[in-house]
Amino acid sequence: MPTKFIVVLGSIMSGLGKGVVSSSIMKILDMYNFKVLPIKFDGYLNYDCGTMNPYRHGEVFVLDDKGEVDMDFGTYERFLNKNLTSSSSITGGKLFGSIIEKERKGEYLGEDVQVIPHLTNEIQEKVKDFAIKNKLDFVVIEVGGTVGDIENGYFIEAMRQLSLKEEVIFVDVTYVPRLKTVGEQKSKPTQSAFRALMGMGIMPNFLICRTDGEMSEGIKKKLAMFTSLDENRVINDPDMDSPYQLPQYLIDQNFDKILLNSLKLPNKKINKQKFAKWSRDVGKITSKDGKNITVAVVGKYVELKDSYVSVKEALMHAAGKLSINLNIKWIESELLEKSDPSVVLKGIKGLVVPGGFGKRGIEGMITAIKYARENKIPYLGLCLGMQLMAVEFARNVCGLKGANSTEFDPKTKYNIIDILPSQVSIKQKGGTMRLGAWDMVIKNKDSIAFSSYNKKVVSERHRHRYEFNNKFGKTLENSGLKVTATTTDNKLVEIIEWPIGFGVATQAHPELKSRIESPAPLFLSFLSASKDIS
Repeated sequence: MPTKFIVVLGSIMSGLGKGVVSSSIMKILDMYNFKVLPIKFDGYLNYDCGTMNPYRHGEVFVLDDKGEVDMDFGTYERFLNKNLTSSSSITGGKLFGSIIEKERKGEYLGEDVQVIPHLTNEIQEKVKDFAIKNKLDFVVIEVGGTVGDIENGYFIEAMRQLSLKEEVIFVDVTYVPRLKTVGEQKSKPTQSAFRALMGMGIMPNFLICRTDGEMSEGIKKKLAMFTSLDENRVINDPDMDSPYQLPQYLIDQNFDKILLNSLKLPNKKINKQKFAKWSRDVGKITSKDGKNITVAVVGKYVELKDSYVSVKEALMHAAGKLSINLNIKWIESELLEKSDPSVVLKGIKGLVVPGGFGKRGIEGMITAIKYARENKIPYLGLCLGMQLMAVEFARNVCGLKGANSTEFDPKTKYNIIDILPSQVSIKQKGGTMRLGAWDMVIKNKDSIAFSSYNKKVVSERHRHRYEFNNKFGKTLENSGLKVTATTTDNKLVEIIEWPIGFGVATQAHPELKSRIESPAPLFLSFLSASKDIS
């Protein structure tokens, strides 16, 4: 079967959840045993997401192959339960870089290089090559940004051109607001946005409407009339308890059958085993049964929850597996620099300190870690959270006053955390950290690490420039800190643990590989310990 393409666009505003819609469509196609993978278009001129502030763009998601990509890739992987590659990420920076490189090599001799046809042809070639290389039945293409943005206009034009040669389905994700003053939903913004798309030469095949609450039948009929779509192609996407519920909700509206019929694939049947397993796993996450526990996430970017979306999802995956009704308390780390931790952290059964960069809020995180250690509250540190666990132990157990990371205090006498030797001479910031999947060796079978993974060699994803300074390894170990995993060459520390109570931290980002079907092992162990706290 020739590859078919589904293009997901967004109208009116950003943040509507195009990534969840794209992931849900892929999940449904996977349930029908089609081979499907995503491509994400992002119009920014950065080569990738690596140098972006989380407050600007949310979490930077890291792939096995060292790619630093948009946070939507985390959603794709979590829904599909597959590891993706950087070839799925196409940015404006990559495209323009490729075009300029070809021009300098003389591949366009005699031509004035233009957005149309050169840039749009480049996009189409990348999309088709991706489909051929991976032998795909479907490619689901998410166009980042909002229809009408200058920076994604050439992507949309490329997809219009692609639809003239290939079988392409367009899905427009829009917003139907409810005005509190009149208490009813309004269709006019979507009507206007739809006309804008038609003005670009694209007639969407489906309209997926984000709403707070169910969409009224009156609005559905009105939108169908003004968009020239059958009513069954106007699909509701209301706010839900969990994004993982959307595939079922789309199936309930016959989206799958209408899609396959429109592509002349009416005889395909859903894989009942895949469907049943997904439904069971989602049910565990959304269930309100089980023990209620509260864990705190103390971070630098908690005002924008998207900065820690993988941490949140990893916690929810583990909670579902363990039948825990989990409440996550998000705490800005700077608050703990001027407040009593016993008040701010009152009632928590576990503490997570996630990754981050820069000096702001660091002392608040160290305060939280100290409180957890002294009060025997289960602790899980991720990347920066591991580094600060080592710093806190050095200061308050080993008596190394002023111990720190050279990232925050270049003149510290006790540089417990220091820059990787391989990073010292690097000047460029993009794509130069220790990135991607790396193996680690668990050295101690009598450890949280081994009981979590139940094997000696494991692979997790990384994103950092600073590491535990081995010069202080003996000092901290003599005071009780346990180094339970290192790199395969034994040069870098990967996991450390407290001698008493549950305290484990890793230089890796295990949250990035957590899936609804297979929660991250360290998160499972952490919530198991938190569940047992009285």
